[in-house]
Amino acid sequence: MVSALAKSNDGFLDQLFNGDPGVLKEGWVLEGLPQTRLQAQTLQQAGVIADHVVVLEAPDEVLLERSRGKMVDPLTGEGVWLVREQRLAEQLRYRCEVTGLMSAYQHALKVVNADQPHADVYQQVLSFVQTRQRSRTPRVLLLGPPGSGKSLQARRLAEKYKMVDVCCGQLLRSVAAGGSDLGEEIHSYLEDERPVPDSLVLQVLDERLSRVDCSVRGWVLHGFPHDLQQAKSLQDMGQEPNRVYLLDLTDEVCVERISLRATDPVSGQRFHELTRPAPSAEVEGRLQTRPEDDSHTVTCCIQQYRTHTASLRSVFPDAVLIDADQDPHTVFEALESRLTTN
Repeated sequence: MVSALAKSNDGFLDQLFNGDPGVLKEGWVLEGLPQTRLQAQTLQQAGVIADHVVVLEAPDEVLLERSRGKMVDPLTGEGVWLVREQRLAEQLRYRCEVTGLMSAYQHALKVVNADQPHADVYQQVLSFVQTRQRSRTPRVLLLGPPGSGKSLQARRLAEKYKMVDVCCGQLLRSVAAGGSDLGEEIHSYLEDERPVPDSLVLQVLDERLSRVDCSVRGWVLHGFPHDLQQAKSLQDMGQEPNRVYLLDLTDEVCVERISLRATDPVSGQRFHELTRPAPSAEVEGRLQTRPEDDSHTVTCCIQQYRTHTASLRSVFPDAVLIDADQDPHTVFEALESRLTTN
């Protein structure tokens, strides 16, 4: 699909795909493509990202009336009804595709009423291009010690802003269960409870963050990086976040949040001795605590995190400190208030 697209438009797309310095510096206006959501995604995957997308909208009867002059036989003056039918078919195809097209460009889109004088249409489009800067696709990184609520806040951000929730641990487990050669290699480390080498983790992360959904919708990453080298490697592979938040709270609260939680093996629900106690003595009696939630293990993980906090902040000097020792809703509001201002 990419090669087919690149051959059209007098080689203009060839210049875009090949990163022509002149085109990238001066900017470009693309018309006639894409015509489908799949074509739009193909362009985006190839790195052809539009800062502004304008949809010129008008009723079908207006469009037919405008093209009537193009449907007259110059010799007889009679209407060429075959051409009219072709135009109707083209408009029908467009109507079938326009919703998907608009969803592919929802973060950079403006619909302009084309059923008005050309000068007015032009001014509206020009004003949109000159005054509206497309916000950067959010690439959010959540840092914080165990128990700071990174998973919960990532899920909430992803749900509200349609970003992709990328939990490094879950991603590794998913790949390990996939049966690929890479998955088999990762599985051996997880099964033996050994750390997965950074080279494998980065390979998995780069593949996931490079997919179309992450490129278009943005992503929120948590569970990686843990140290200076991992942070630099994330930058080196071109997946640098543009919004970094540090969820922080005291070691005592971290231990309390994790070591006092347990899971009901029957329902799968998770309870907490202080904030969400079991609903009955029967449920409480069968609760199980994961080995990694043991207070000693949690304390060691927190100490390891604290060891690398300063170096992580040196890589991400613009990281915003968020007080995570608050109720989850308040923490989310603090994150949300800064999401569009970075």
